[in-house]
Amino acid sequence: MRHTLAGLAAGLSLFLISACGANAAASCGANSAEAATGEPIVIGAITGKTGPDDFSNSTKAAKAYFDCLNAKGGIHGRPVKYLVEDDQWNPEIAAQLAAKLVNDEKAVLMVGNSSFVECGANAEFYKKAGIVVVAGVGVPRECFFAENYAAANAGPRVSMLGAMGYALDKLKAKSVVCIGPNIPNVGTWPCDGIASLAKEKGFTAETILMDPGTADSTSTILQAAASKPDVIILGLPKGVTIPLLTAAEEQGLNHTIKFLSAASAYDLSVPATIGAGWDGNFYVNMEFNDLESATPDNQNWLAVMDAYGQPSDPRDTFAQAGYLAARIAEQALMSLDPKDITRESTSAAVRKVKNFTSDIFCTPWYFGEGQPRHNANSTTRMAVSEAGKWKVISGCAPSPDPELADIRAYEKSAGIAP
Repeated sequence: MRHTLAGLAAGLSLFLISACGANAAASCGANSAEAATGEPIVIGAITGKTGPDDFSNSTKAAKAYFDCLNAKGGIHGRPVKYLVEDDQWNPEIAAQLAAKLVNDEKAVLMVGNSSFVECGANAEFYKKAGIVVVAGVGVPRECFFAENYAAANAGPRVSMLGAMGYALDKLKAKSVVCIGPNIPNVGTWPCDGIASLAKEKGFTAETILMDPGTADSTSTILQAAASKPDVIILGLPKGVTIPLLTAAEEQGLNHTIKFLSAASAYDLSVPATIGAGWDGNFYVNMEFNDLESATPDNQNWLAVMDAYGQPSDPRDTFAQAGYLAARIAEQALMSLDPKDITRESTSAAVRKVKNFTSDIFCTPWYFGEGQPRHNANSTTRMAVSEAGKWKVISGCAPSPDPELADIRAYEKSAGIAP
């Protein structure tokens, strides 16, 4: 009964947010008037904060949500102790931190992870340790091909293939150059997906891999433009994407080639940063809803960030992912007896999540119990830079990634619509 009442309270609060706008109070958990004071529930996270780019926005948002949850009653009175570690974009450090959080800190769940290296370093360790990860932002292939690892985001391959689908359908592209980071199972994986789609659809595709920490932006862009492609698709962090666009504009390529990006460039600051020269010519895939959408849960995310995050915390697509990961974890934990929240019971509860709905997602999120891999978020939108802002230019569309065949088959068998 308590779980049912908590759900009703949360639903009512989200309705009020919709009615009252962004200034409404943040809604979290049971929205109790009393803060949680019981025995803490340890939840861990690993992110890449220091390195070629700060990739910690997901964990910042997850922390804001857990702080809100703790202030409003926690998990049936028990607070979440959220421990975030920085892997510094280093696989060895990522492995050490996973052992620390799982073995030493006794985390029952990992939530909000966002890293370019930690999935590959830790996926097998998580499986052996019997701990489930509800990541915010999965990046390398291992994040989407692991039994115990499920991300809230779509991932770079699904996101870039979503952008490529738009380029084919709306921009009538016949040739493409894919630029990705020279990181194992990060750059090659999405670009190989575009190459596979090229064979299926009959367009030409080339791949360029660059070191995100040391690459020369101008030489990379000139190399990409040499074959005179219709479109160039970027699958890089925002901090690497902007210098590439600057270099492209310096060469006048913003007027001759269409540029598209994975969701990594979908940040409210980007259109103004790159300037009017990119109006109507820089397209991004959106793995989630419009960042400024007035829909109830998106407004609640913003309210949570305003009330419990830092003013400097980005309100971007990866922050949406961290918020969603925390909410998914909350739903699973709220289904448990607060006296019996263990790693085993928590993992079982997460695996049973089948129909997590939020207006931030295009379709309901599910874990996929018994499945060897997970990619529930694979239906996305597109936006274009215009007049210093993003303009949403498409509805929700399933990614045309050929590698999703097994995911689509499972969704069909389970009665889940993509």
